[in-house]
Amino acid sequence: MGDSIVVVGGGPGGLFLATLLARQDSAATVTVYERNRRSDAFGFGVVFSDATLREIDAADSVLRDGLADHGTHWDRIEVRSDGESYGFAGNGMAAIHRKTLLGLLQDNAEAAGVDVRYSTVAPPVAELAAAHDLVVGADGTSSTVRDYLQEHTDLGHSVATAEAKFIWFATEHIFDGLTFLHRRSEHGNFAAHAYPISDELSTFIVETDHETWERAGLDQFDVTQPPGPSDERSQAYLAELFADDIDGAALVANNSRWANFRTRRTTTWFRGNVALLGDAVHTAHFSVGSGTKMAMEDAIELARQLGVHRDRPTALAAYQDARTPAVARIQDAAVPSLAWWERFGQYQRDLDPFTFAFHFFSRSIAVDRIARRDPELVATARARWAERHGTDALHTPLDLAGARTAGRVLELTVVDGQGQLSERGGPVVPVSTAASTGGPTAGSDAGVIRVDAPDDESHLAKAAHSLPDRGAVLITGGTALTRILLSEEARLRRGLVSVVVDNLSDAEIETALLAGRVDAVARPEGEAL
Repeated sequence: MGDSIVVVGGGPGGLFLATLLARQDSAATVTVYERNRRSDAFGFGVVFSDATLREIDAADSVLRDGLADHGTHWDRIEVRSDGESYGFAGNGMAAIHRKTLLGLLQDNAEAAGVDVRYSTVAPPVAELAAAHDLVVGADGTSSTVRDYLQEHTDLGHSVATAEAKFIWFATEHIFDGLTFLHRRSEHGNFAAHAYPISDELSTFIVETDHETWERAGLDQFDVTQPPGPSDERSQAYLAELFADDIDGAALVANNSRWANFRTRRTTTWFRGNVALLGDAVHTAHFSVGSGTKMAMEDAIELARQLGVHRDRPTALAAYQDARTPAVARIQDAAVPSLAWWERFGQYQRDLDPFTFAFHFFSRSIAVDRIARRDPELVATARARWAERHGTDALHTPLDLAGARTAGRVLELTVVDGQGQLSERGGPVVPVSTAASTGGPTAGSDAGVIRVDAPDDESHLAKAAHSLPDRGAVLITGGTALTRILLSEEARLRRGLVSVVVDNLSDAEIETALLAGRVDAVARPEGEAL
C-alpha cells in the first residue's frame, strides 16, 4: 500500500507537487485541499525565465505546452520615462494568465489521480499529521500550516515589509514584452510593470511610495475586507494617469487592492512529517522572480528527494538543503532590486532618462554580463560617458580634495594610522574621520571626509546627517548596498564627490560609474581591510 499524502493549498505549487507525487508512486493516495472554487483565480499573469522553463519542462511538459498554446514570449525589456524609451535585449521570458495555468495544472492533477477537494477548508494540521504519512503546506503567505509548525518549533521565520505600495491590475492594451512605465502626477511618482499574458490582456502592476499614495487619496479602500472587491477609486485614478501608455484601454480589476510586499525567509522548512513549499516558506520581490516559479521548483525538488529517500526525515532534510541556497540566491538578488523600487521616484527625478534606465537595468548585474546579452546597450552607455568626459569611465580623471586623479579606481591604505587615497604614481589624498553636521568639509586641509554607512537601510537617514556640506566623501562600513545608497544620496542630492570603499571588479566599478552611483571606488589594501 502506498503513502497517504495531503497537500494544503491548490495553487500552482501544490497542484504541481501533487501531480508529480501521484505519478511517481501509483500506489500513493494524494489529496489536495483548496478552500476556493475550481474556477477562482486571484491575480493575473505568471512570468517565467527561459532557464526556469527548461528545469520545469524536464519534470513535466504542462507549462511548456500551456505557454505554447496560450502564453506569450519576449526577449527585450523596456523602460519608458519622460517621453523616452530604452531597452535591454537578451532577457528571454514567457508569461501566461494565472487562471489559464491553474486550469491546466488542475486537469493535470486530476488526470494523475489526485483527489482535489475544491471549496474545502483543510482539517486542522495536527489531525492531518496524525492521519497521513506526509502533509505539505502550499497554502501561501498566510499559511496555516506554517502557523501550526511555529507553535511547536522555531522555524527561524522572519518577515520584512517594504515601504512602497503596489497594486495588481490587468489592461486590455497588449504590450510587446516586459515594459516599465514611469509617470508623475501632481501627487508624486508612479511606476507600472506591464507585460502580455495572452492575446487579450497584459498584467499591469503599479507601485508608488507611501507619501504619494496618501497625497493622491488612494488610502481609502478597506484592505481588511475579505477577498473579492477591488479598489475602484485607484483603478480610475491609474487608468487616467497611464492613459497614454495603454492607449486609453481599460484597467481590469481582480481582487485589486494596495499592499506592501513582504519578504519571508525561513531557516527550517519542516518538522516531523509536515513540510512547507512556496510562499508559505519564502518570498522574493516580484521584480526579480515569480513566486509561482519558485513554488514549482520546490515541488520538483521535494518530489525528487521523496523518490530517492524512503526515510521521510532524510528526504525532507535533503529537500531543505537543496532548495535553501537556490532560494537564497534569488532573495539576495531581490534585495538591491527591491531597494531600487523603494526609491524609483528619486532616481527618476535625479537622472536623465537613459541613465535612469541603465541604473535600473544594472541594479543586480554588471556591464560584462549585460554586454553578453545586449552589447549595443553597453556600447551606448560607454559612448555617452565618453562624449561627456572624453575617455572611458575607469580612466576619467577626478578632482578630489584639491588633487587630480588619473582615473576612477583608487586604493585605500593606512599609513601610521592615517587613511589615505591614492593610485599608482598619483597624488595621495588624506582621509579624515567622519564629519558631523556643520563639521569640517572635504576640500579643506582635512582632505576627504570619511562617513560610515549603516548596517541596514532603516538607518540611512541618520547616516546622511553625517555628510558634509560640500567637497568629497569616502563611504565606508555598512553593507555593499547601504554604501551605494549613501553614495547616491551624497552625489545625486548633495552634490558631493563620492568615493565608495569596496573590493569590486573593474566591470562592477564601471557599472557603478555609468549608472551614476559613485564618482570613484577605492579598493582597500593592507590594514585598510
